[in-house]
Amino acid sequence: MTSRERLMAILRGEKTDRPAVNFYEIGGISRDPSVFGGGGYAMDPHDSDPFNVYNDPSWNPLLELAETATDLIRMRGPALREPSGSPRNRFFKTTEFMKDGSRFARTEIRVGERILTQLIRRDPEVATNWCIEHLLKTNEDVHAYLELPPEAFAWEPDVSPLIEEDRRVGDRGIVMVDTGDPVCSVAPLFSMEDFTVFAFTENALCHRLMEQAAGFLWPLVEKTARDFPGHLWRIYGPEYASEPYLPPRLFEEYVVRYTKPMFDSIRKYGGFPRLHCHGRIKKLLPHFVRMGAAATDPIEPPPQGDVLLADVRREYGRDLALFGNIEVSDIENMAPAEFEKVVAKSLRDGTAGDGKGLVLMPSAAPYGRTITATTMANYETMVRLTHRFVLL
Repeated sequence: MTSRERLMAILRGEKTDRPAVNFYEIGGISRDPSVFGGGGYAMDPHDSDPFNVYNDPSWNPLLELAETATDLIRMRGPALREPSGSPRNRFFKTTEFMKDGSRFARTEIRVGERILTQLIRRDPEVATNWCIEHLLKTNEDVHAYLELPPEAFAWEPDVSPLIEEDRRVGDRGIVMVDTGDPVCSVAPLFSMEDFTVFAFTENALCHRLMEQAAGFLWPLVEKTARDFPGHLWRIYGPEYASEPYLPPRLFEEYVVRYTKPMFDSIRKYGGFPRLHCHGRIKKLLPHFVRMGAAATDPIEPPPQGDVLLADVRREYGRDLALFGNIEVSDIENMAPAEFEKVVAKSLRDGTAGDGKGLVLMPSAAPYGRTITATTMANYETMVRLTHRFVLL
């Protein structure tokens, strides 16, 4: 089977020659900066930007291994265009500056006499952004944010980059539409501790923020799913409302209520929604199925999670294609001989009995500048054992 055939068969619950193996962002995020419009987001080994960790030579073998030996899942979104006459620039302003060797982006939102501010920092040795000042700090800030007109959040999707990437990847894999849900739009407006308290104590106000986010996300997903039908989607954000932060009853309020309509749109056009949720999912899996998820990731084992892959396969494998079960911390830190046992167990547990298929995949990608010999060896083990695995 080609990688495209294998991945699509897994999503449909059809038989395959073996499980799939995927490195998530490695091979998922483009090596071509033009795909994302630059900004250091591409995994481009040729970009000399000091904030691009992927130009370290140690990354080259791993990037090449992903391209040549894994079942590729390109993570993409539609191009977004501001509608004609959008008032967004009247309210939002972002400025970038350097300080103490770090790159900062300050966003200001002016609503009446109130100014809401957010500050993001990026350091040269780590491929991530740190929010060091969150936009919403008080309930007064929330009320001001809710005064923004819906037109300020509106975008028109253009799926032509998705269609082109699907053509380019060919039989080497598939394209996955990648987007957050309403809770992912709301929770990062606060610090995590503030959001947790707010979601518990200001239920009505939190719902107003969720409704505001759904107001621009639902039409965006509907249009994209209609114009790019039949593809895998990753919907991220539900973990903000998962344990230990919020109980299952609030997951139902903030995720099921506002994310299920996105799943409904995707499925209406023949697509496959994959629900992304780190951490403790044992009590949430019934919600995943009820929402209409076709797949889930990363299914973290204890202690990061609270489920065993064998149990998820037995209880939910007929409903969900399973992605993940390999912790990136194990890839980076575990001795190769021990890691081989972990991979072998995941392959056995994720394919036992009846059900949809398994995509062996890490929970995330390394974000430091150097790929060690141990890390490289463990990624090679994932490929080697999956390619040799025989489905019974």
